[in-house]
Amino acid sequence: MAKRENDLGRDPIGPLLLRLAVPTVTAQLVNALYNIVDRMYIGHIAGVGDLALTGLGVCFPVIMFVSAISALVGMGGGSRAVVRMGEGRTEEANAILGSCSALLILLSVLVTVGFQLVKEPMLLLFGATENTITYAVDYLTIYLWGTIFVEISLGLNFFITSQGFSTISMATVLIGAIINIVLDPIFIFGFHMGVKGAALATITAQAVSAVWVLRFLTGKRTKLRLQRRYFRIKPRVLAPVLALGVSPFIMNATESLVNIAFNSSLKAYGGDAAVGAMTICSSVMQVFFLLLQGIAQGAQPIIGFNYGAGNLDRVKKTYRLLLISALSFSCTVWAALELFPGAFVALFNDKPALVDLAVWTLRVYAGGMFILGIQTACQQTFVALGQAKISLFLALLRKIILLIPLIYILPPFFSNKVLAVFLAEPAADILAATTTGLMFLWQFPRILRRRGEELEHLREKGATT
Repeated sequence: MAKRENDLGRDPIGPLLLRLAVPTVTAQLVNALYNIVDRMYIGHIAGVGDLALTGLGVCFPVIMFVSAISALVGMGGGSRAVVRMGEGRTEEANAILGSCSALLILLSVLVTVGFQLVKEPMLLLFGATENTITYAVDYLTIYLWGTIFVEISLGLNFFITSQGFSTISMATVLIGAIINIVLDPIFIFGFHMGVKGAALATITAQAVSAVWVLRFLTGKRTKLRLQRRYFRIKPRVLAPVLALGVSPFIMNATESLVNIAFNSSLKAYGGDAAVGAMTICSSVMQVFFLLLQGIAQGAQPIIGFNYGAGNLDRVKKTYRLLLISALSFSCTVWAALELFPGAFVALFNDKPALVDLAVWTLRVYAGGMFILGIQTACQQTFVALGQAKISLFLALLRKIILLIPLIYILPPFFSNKVLAVFLAEPAADILAATTTGLMFLWQFPRILRRRGEELEHLREKGATT
């Protein structure tokens, strides 16, 4: 049996969570750098940086959708596999890994071909204009050819994290990000490739990360191992995986719909400048939201494994520590963004008009960040516990039920339409987090009680046989 870096069932929870969360937070930060660094370099291209940055922002819905697929299959599969490992059913966990790998490759091909065929009209629908469409098409054309590398490196990395190999999963992202950061200025400025160079640097980096993941999951250290006999699409195996993964999928995929709604509204009310400000605001918030997810992902293996093993006290202790950590982080970030928005905006562009607009819109856009720690801790705990239906509802609540309608409902009530559009984000954040927290207080004790009854029934059944 391969040795784990961490004993999810016995190590002290505080140090264990720290050991798992630091690498996952680092990995999420570095993962954000893939697109953030692109935007930082592109935004400073002489003469056309603002238009090129806006064009790249229009591609964001597609980029998020590609990432959402990796969450659908990878996070759903990883969460289910770790419960099976906690129950001692390793072969079933390996079957989950094999089927998820086959599905990720199939979906990669479908997404690449489909989006390549409709990219230009799609980007115009997403908010591109005659000034920005060229930059958007140039970036997306190259980025889509690397979809398979994105899905493998991000999707299968969840199976590394779920085993407790958090430093290996961090290295997956770190390797790719370093390559991307090094190649970006070479391709963009050295070879004068502009946005095409940024896309090429990104997919090259993801390809190296994908090779790293595949080598580990076929190596000797891993307990979950890619095996040819399991490499097939089996509906019986994948159905519960997709049911569980649909919540993180919606969380990521709805970012695409939200971005479309924001860009189309802002294009109508404020033109390219407003869309550019939105690109900066969403880029800043993406970094901190991914860090928040990283904290939760550090706790998920502990919660899922101990829930499967029946160590319910460890589940409760891990959740409490996760909530305190996530809420402290979200409040700190909120304070920084409200007090020093200019420092974050300056990373992406230096044109006075765009900077001035982005500074005050960032303050509005980040207004509900303080409460997102509750939203993330509760929702990701539901995922770790295998509560697919609840997770799905909460994922739909924040973006589909609240945010997208508010983007269109609020502007008629404000003279400043751009302000109204940006105000939809904090309004949705506060309402969704409050609802999620109340639902968790109601459901969490019931979920643990039912699990305790299941375990007691199994013990009684075992004693009588």
